[in-house]
Amino acid sequence: MSQRAANRRIRLLGAALAIALACALARAGWIQVVRASSLARLADAQQTQTLTIPAPRGAIVDRNNVELAANEDSVTIYADPKLVRSPAATTQRVVEALGLDVQAGTELLGKLADRKSRFVYVARKASLAQANRVKRLKLAGFGYTVEPKRIYPQGVLAAQTIGFAGLDNRGLAGLEKQYDKSLVGRDGKQTVVRDPAQRLIDVKSTTVDRPGANLALTIDNAIQLYVQQELARALKTWRARSASAVVLDPHTGEVLAMATAPTYDANKVGETAQDLQRNRTVTDTYEPGSTFKLVTIAGALSEGLVTPQTAFTLPYSIKVADKIIHDSHPRATELMTVSKILTVSSNVGVATISTQLLGTERLARWIKRFGFGEKTGVDFPGESQGIVLPQDKWYGSATGTIPIGQGIAVTPIQLAAAYAAIANEGVWIQPHLVARVGGKAASAAKRRRVVTPVVAEQLMSMLGSVVDEGTGVEAEIPNYSVAGKTGTAAKPDPVSGGYSTYKYVASFVGIVPASDPRLVILVTVDEPKGAIWGGSVAAPAFKQIALDCLRYLEVPPDRPS
Repeated sequence: MSQRAANRRIRLLGAALAIALACALARAGWIQVVRASSLARLADAQQTQTLTIPAPRGAIVDRNNVELAANEDSVTIYADPKLVRSPAATTQRVVEALGLDVQAGTELLGKLADRKSRFVYVARKASLAQANRVKRLKLAGFGYTVEPKRIYPQGVLAAQTIGFAGLDNRGLAGLEKQYDKSLVGRDGKQTVVRDPAQRLIDVKSTTVDRPGANLALTIDNAIQLYVQQELARALKTWRARSASAVVLDPHTGEVLAMATAPTYDANKVGETAQDLQRNRTVTDTYEPGSTFKLVTIAGALSEGLVTPQTAFTLPYSIKVADKIIHDSHPRATELMTVSKILTVSSNVGVATISTQLLGTERLARWIKRFGFGEKTGVDFPGESQGIVLPQDKWYGSATGTIPIGQGIAVTPIQLAAAYAAIANEGVWIQPHLVARVGGKAASAAKRRRVVTPVVAEQLMSMLGSVVDEGTGVEAEIPNYSVAGKTGTAAKPDPVSGGYSTYKYVASFVGIVPASDPRLVILVTVDEPKGAIWGGSVAAPAFKQIALDCLRYLEVPPDRPS
C-alpha cells in the first residue's frame, strides 16, 4: 500500500472518530440540558421511596399503671418484584426462613412473580428473629421497615374488655375500638434513596410521628384476676355454658373488674372463636329473675304504698290473667311482711304488691327510672339496651310476671348499676371503664337520684336480711355485713314459646360491707348443671370474690364475731 493511500485512510478514520465524538458530545449535551429534568425525575422515582412510619399506639394500663395493652418492635418485610431475580427460588428460601405453610408460600410466589407490581408485602410484623433470618439471605429487591406490633402482656386478663387491634394497628373490638381515635396517633413519613439492590443510600427527609394517647382504666388488675379465677372455678364446678361478673364502686361508678368465662388470650385472637370475644356483661341480655324484685319493692316503698312492715296474707299461688304464679317451694298460706317477701323471695308476694297496689303505669315508670330498657352509656362498644316492651304491648299477666323478672331482659352492667344506686343512698351513677385519656381526665359520669336516702336505707336493710336469714345465706362473709339478692331464671325456649324446664341462669348481686358499701358485685352463671338456684350456684362465687377483694383493699371488718 502506498503512503498516500495510507494517509487517506488515516484521515477517514480520524474524520469518523471526530464525527462519533461530536455525536457523543451532542447526545451528552442534549441529555444534560434538554432531558436533564425529566431523566432526573425518572431516576428519582426509581430510586426514591416514601415510607410510612407508623405511630406507636397508645398503651392501655389499669388503675395501678399495670400494662394491659402495649407495643413491641416488629419488622415488616416487603419486596419489589421487578428486582427479584428468581421468584421461585426466592420464595422457597423465604418460606424456609419464615416457616410459612404451603398456602402462604403459594400466595407469596404469586406476589413475587407479578412483574407489574413495584411493591408487595412479604410478611407483616414479623418478629426480629424472623426478619434477621431473611436479611441474612441478602435477597435482591427486598426491604425492611420497623413497625410497632400490638401485644397484651397479661394475656387472658380482661381480654373481652380490652378487645384487640388489627394488623394495621386500628382497634377492632372492646376498648381498643371504643377509644381508637385517641389511641391511634398520627403516622410519620420518611423519604429514602436506595440502590437497585434496595440497599439504603440516603435518608432525604423524615417527618416525626405523634404517638397515640395512653388510656388509664378504672379496672384493677388484681381484682380482675380474682374475678376471673373464681368464674373459671364456677364454670368447672357447675359445668356451665358461661359465667360473667361485674365489680363496681357504687360511689364513683368505676368498674373495678368486668369478666366473662370462658375467656381467651388476646395475643391469639386469630385462633379464637368470635363467640368467646364478646363482653357479655355489656352486650348480652338475660331474664334477671328474682334480682329484679328490688325494682318493684323500691317503687312501692317510694310511692308510699307500703312500708317494710306492711303485711299480706299470701297463698302458695295466685292467678294473674291467664298465668299461674307460685313460689319456688310449696308452703301453706302465710302472713308475710314486705321485708319477708324480699327476704324469702316470694313470687306471690311481689306479684301481689304489683297487681294490687303498684299497677302497670307506675311499674313501667319505675323500670324506666332505674335505667332498664336504656343503655347505661358505659364507654364500651355494642352495649345492649335490654328488652323492655312498651307499656301498650304488655300482655295480660305482665303486671304479675315482669315484677318477678320474667318477660324482661337486662344486661349485667344495668343490674349492677341499679344495685349500686341503692348502695349509694339512692343515687345512680353511670358506670365507666376509663379514668384518663392521655393527660386528661375522662368526662364526668352522669348522676341522677332514683330513690330517696330513706328508701335506699330500707332496701339495704331488707337485702341484708336476704343474706342473714333468707335465700342468700351462702353469701355470708365472716366479720362483714353483706346485703344482696339471689336470682334464678328459667331461660326462654324459642321452640315451645314458653320457658325451658332445664336451662336456667343463676345469679347473685351483693353489696359489701353493707354498713359502708365499698363494692357491688354481680355474678351470673348460665346453664349450670347439678343445681340451678342463685343462692347455691352464684352466691358462693360472690363470697369468694368479695373475700379476696376485701383483703386486697384492706377493708376493716364491720361486724366482728
